[in-house]
Amino acid sequence: MMTRSVSVVLALLACLTSGSSAAPAAPPERNFRFVYTATIRQIPAGARAMEVWLPLPATDANQTIASLRISAPEPVEINREPEWGNEVLHLRLARPRSGSLPVTVEVVATRRENAGQAAPLTAAERQRYLAPDRLVPVTGKIAELAREVTRGKQTDREKAQAIYDYVTGTVRYDKTGTGWGRGDALYVCDARKGNCTDFHSLIIGMARAAGIPARFSIGFPLPERRGSGEIPGYHCWAELYVDGAWLPVDSSEAAKNPAKKKYFFGHHDENRIQFSTGRDLQLNPPAQEGPLNYLVYPVVEVDGKPYEAVDRSFRFEDLPAARSTALAQ
Repeated sequence: MMTRSVSVVLALLACLTSGSSAAPAAPPERNFRFVYTATIRQIPAGARAMEVWLPLPATDANQTIASLRISAPEPVEINREPEWGNEVLHLRLARPRSGSLPVTVEVVATRRENAGQAAPLTAAERQRYLAPDRLVPVTGKIAELAREVTRGKQTDREKAQAIYDYVTGTVRYDKTGTGWGRGDALYVCDARKGNCTDFHSLIIGMARAAGIPARFSIGFPLPERRGSGEIPGYHCWAELYVDGAWLPVDSSEAAKNPAKKKYFFGHHDENRIQFSTGRDLQLNPPAQEGPLNYLVYPVVEVDGKPYEAVDRSFRFEDLPAARSTALAQ
């Protein structure tokens, strides 16, 4: 009897030990095809040169780009933007034909939920992630607001939480009127409304003013429900460097869905694809208009001047994991 009891206890202990040493569950992920099409319309007769730049998604800790196919009328080059390392398609046409010209990028990707990644920062990286952007100051009104909101908070996490709670609770997701969408931290500080660009510009400015490194990323949202369809426009988000790790935040999504406010402080869901990071981007080769506020839509110049007659379309199609792997081969 004693022998049997000991055997049962040892078996239970083995089960408990086995369970405690199991690897943590893999984060939720999503496999999909994403098609990005830019159609340059009404190309003027007699144009001497046209240049097109499109951002390209890259593999990183949160997404894997299994395949990337480009359809364009001429060979393209893929360059790296010098400061942030974004990959950018560049197409140059001498004496383009009048009419329309489509450029399409088709991606098969896997996106994973981001619950934060530990990463060391060099002194140069820390300095950049604390520095202002053209539309995101870290002094004056933004610094005063950051001091007020974080007063009494001791740790960077407490300060980050206070900034997130303040912006999510006081800024409305509202795309009416003018001024929104530029990521102008002073605009949203006064107007208390805007889109994702505005929410996260204010969060980034306040975090940096409070001594917390912060960075901006932009791409496209996918609807939570699986399937296929059109994507109407971009989405952006932020990460704050807290306790040696990048803490993901998505204040605009939390404002639209208050039930997920707690989740979006510390998580980016898998329903997105990232195309670039950073602000004030200098293209390679440079565009005549100079550094870009951010990069997600096509940039087109005809004879050295910005050209706006460009149609954009974005489509997604969810794929089973096995199929997405086969399509990439």
